[in-house]
Amino acid sequence: MPQDSADPLGPLELLGEHGCFAGRQRFYRHASAAIGLPMRFSVFIPAQAEACRVPVLFCLAGLTCTEETFMVKANAQRYAAEHGLMLVAPDTSPRGTGIEGEDDSWDFGTGAGFYLDAVREPWSRAYRMETYICDELLRIATTTLPGDASRVGICGHSMGGHGALVLAQRHPGLFRSVSAFAPIAAPSLCPWGRKAFGAYLGPDAQDWADHDASRLMERSQRPFPDGILVDQGLDDGFLAEQLYPEAFEAACARAGQPLTLRRHPGYDHGYYFITTFIRDHIVFHAERLRA
Repeated sequence: MPQDSADPLGPLELLGEHGCFAGRQRFYRHASAAIGLPMRFSVFIPAQAEACRVPVLFCLAGLTCTEETFMVKANAQRYAAEHGLMLVAPDTSPRGTGIEGEDDSWDFGTGAGFYLDAVREPWSRAYRMETYICDELLRIATTTLPGDASRVGICGHSMGGHGALVLAQRHPGLFRSVSAFAPIAAPSLCPWGRKAFGAYLGPDAQDWADHDASRLMERSQRPFPDGILVDQGLDDGFLAEQLYPEAFEAACARAGQPLTLRRHPGYDHGYYFITTFIRDHIVFHAERLRA
């Protein structure tokens, strides 16, 4: 396979490349120092990158997804090409770690890394998605690939929406803009979050606060003065039990954080919902990453 140099992070193996809206859609694999295993990611590089470094938008997918899901289903490249944004989509977890139980359920383990660094054995051996994204993949995107390190945003869907809201708050110096579709906005309160956090972080719920978007926001003071955008479908089957957007909304109000939370009748949790509103999110990030 063709390779791109990712010095000093090691080589990138190009798995596939496709012309897309005058840019290039690529799929890569590389040996991850953070994870200790090969990891895959996808990237859309707009035509504007031929002349200069371009703003970067990290796109985090949800439970059971891969690095391909967002790129194949969201129709984001059309609008990213118009605004000169590079899109980067990581995989949703390590794969093939050999940890017992990682493939036992769809909402935990493989495909469900929750974009955090696990601290409990055996998960801490490889499940280090926060370090992977915010250190390793970000450096690849802004050194080997033509991303501008001073203009980086993050968005996500469901578990990826959780990841976007949390990583943006935990690393405000890295991310200048943040948005989410149907995020798991208060994982400490929901079955998905309690299951993952209990295993990755330990049984004490007090230890979960640093990875819960709503609890992080409760102790913040306007970390994103240019606002946060969240879209939520009201026909989403996971809304009542798993997502808790109202908790994040209340936390933003207490913190004085500008939030646009749009609730949409007739839309569910899937990518038909995302593709309907993805243009708004691309424009939102483009406006904040231009300067």
